[in-house]
Amino acid sequence: MADTEPGLARRQLPLEVRLRDDATFDNFFPLANHGPLLEVLKQQPPAAEEHLVFLCGPPGTGKTHLLQACCQSQGYAELYLPLADLVQYSPDDVLQGLAGMQRICLDDLQAVRGNRSWEEALFHLCNRARAQDCCLVVAADAPPRALGLQLADLQSRLSAGLVFQLGRADDRTKAEILQFRAQRRGLTLADDAARFIVARAPRSLDQLLALLDRLDHASLAAQRGLSIPFVKSVLDW
Repeated sequence: MADTEPGLARRQLPLEVRLRDDATFDNFFPLANHGPLLEVLKQQPPAAEEHLVFLCGPPGTGKTHLLQACCQSQGYAELYLPLADLVQYSPDDVLQGLAGMQRICLDDLQAVRGNRSWEEALFHLCNRARAQDCCLVVAADAPPRALGLQLADLQSRLSAGLVFQLGRADDRTKAEILQFRAQRRGLTLADDAARFIVARAPRSLDQLLALLDRLDHASLAAQRGLSIPFVKSVLDW
């Protein structure tokens, strides 16, 4: 989170929310349909034309990465809230003291559906954010009208923003993502090695990138490139 004035929401959180260092816009591999979404997110704040952006899609489509990337910028008061980790707390405790925030990112909204107190608190947050010129970026596993929210007013507020559907990457795209992230680490990953890893790795993109962490450390320790024989030896394939 960017630096904020004393007394803002980060001080009020019942737990410490940490951002992943690698969750930046520069470290995000954009698919063909991501261009308009990235343009909108990079304009928020201060030049936002749309103050509520809703990202939906299954796990592993980059929603959390993008929300955290929004909060890695410098010079703005921004806050990332993973609702799946916070739903056990009172929304009043989590959402107090947000005056002055320029952007708030709410992840895993589906975690609070059916929880009346949370839904009402988020509806009021939407209203306050709009009145205070604060941008909201919200992520969930389904579009607002398909989430099954109990509070129709909250569904209406969320539906009024820009809604972007994110889809899962196919195996070819996963290989491209793996190569992109390897290059960002200073590693060279040939096409055949990338395809080899994707064909044998778990389907989850997060798990796939976790394998790249292992390979990166092993490559540095052994001073070897990411050839297929080396990958086999490190991952015991």
